[in-house]
Amino acid sequence: MTAGIARHTTQGVSDARVSVHPFTTDDGLGLHLTRFHREDCEDVVLLVHGLTSSSDIYVMPEIPNLAGHLLDRGFGDVWTVDFRMSNRYPYNTEPTAHTLDDIAHFDHPATLAELRRHIGDRRVHVVAHCLGSVSFTMGLAAGTVTGVSSMVAQSVSLIVKVPAWSRWKLEVLPTLLGRGLGMRGLDPRMAAAPRFTPDWAVSRLLSLAHPECDNSACHVISSMWGTGWPALYRHTNLAPETHDRIADLLGPTGLHYYLHMRKMARAGHAVRDDPADPRHAVLPADYLAHADRIDTPILFLTGEHNHVFGESNVVCHRELSRHRPAQYEVAVLPGYGHLDPIIGKNAHRDVFPLISDFIERRAS
Repeated sequence: MTAGIARHTTQGVSDARVSVHPFTTDDGLGLHLTRFHREDCEDVVLLVHGLTSSSDIYVMPEIPNLAGHLLDRGFGDVWTVDFRMSNRYPYNTEPTAHTLDDIAHFDHPATLAELRRHIGDRRVHVVAHCLGSVSFTMGLAAGTVTGVSSMVAQSVSLIVKVPAWSRWKLEVLPTLLGRGLGMRGLDPRMAAAPRFTPDWAVSRLLSLAHPECDNSACHVISSMWGTGWPALYRHTNLAPETHDRIADLLGPTGLHYYLHMRKMARAGHAVRDDPADPRHAVLPADYLAHADRIDTPILFLTGEHNHVFGESNVVCHRELSRHRPAQYEVAVLPGYGHLDPIIGKNAHRDVFPLISDFIERRAS
């Protein structure tokens, strides 16, 4: 327990009936949905997290959270999913090389199938963050995900552009850490490793490069993703309790996802990790080339100070609008970065109304 808040708590949404719904993907992973239910409604919202986080980012008790905001706005049936990227599972740090193709092919379709088992043919609206957003839009482009009435893509989607320093890290660090130091991944809690081990030493070095705060987990996270001090958010946008428990909200990950992201960063957009992999023969090698298949209205959100994916969503909005201009919207959030539009202490005033307004306009 950090900052007095239990890990994986649902107490941030205490005024709804909470139930957990396990399901299994076609490639054999156990995942789960969590339902926050006040009343049945025609428009159901599904919240999708990103890499190293979990459904926790949507139900944080120390701030007015997105799940609670949506319930208060009249969306009485809100669901979160923990898929294979969730830090609630061990999958991120296992030797198995999971990719975003696995998620687009197996996780998101299985999630929607389980959701539909409970809600029937009611309208589904999706809010997805970071690589959850990338993989979900990949599913839309591939046709593995269908029947979604609207989507909010937070920070990044099919276009993948990263700062120069981040690009260098993607090119060099997976090989350096994996083959050079024998490390299988990165963990915000590396500072707690035994002294003089590779994890401990890397954490110490990263903290030397990040004098902006005294939280070693924050330093590691800024090095794992993005370019900045800090990289994922602006300190002034976080409640002190959130900053104190950032390692609870953002967990460890293996190096395999970085390898897939490296290929996407090189291409500038979402591409299949291994075009020769027979398991994913139904997926396109180039997802952006199939973006004209997407018939789901999308709001592309991004922070003004997004130091992880820059203007990726602005560019994606421009590219996809060439196919269906009335279907897509974009919003650049003044004063925000990559993750603080979700976990920021004032996001309920500055960001969440944009999300719920968009869903309301598409709820027909």
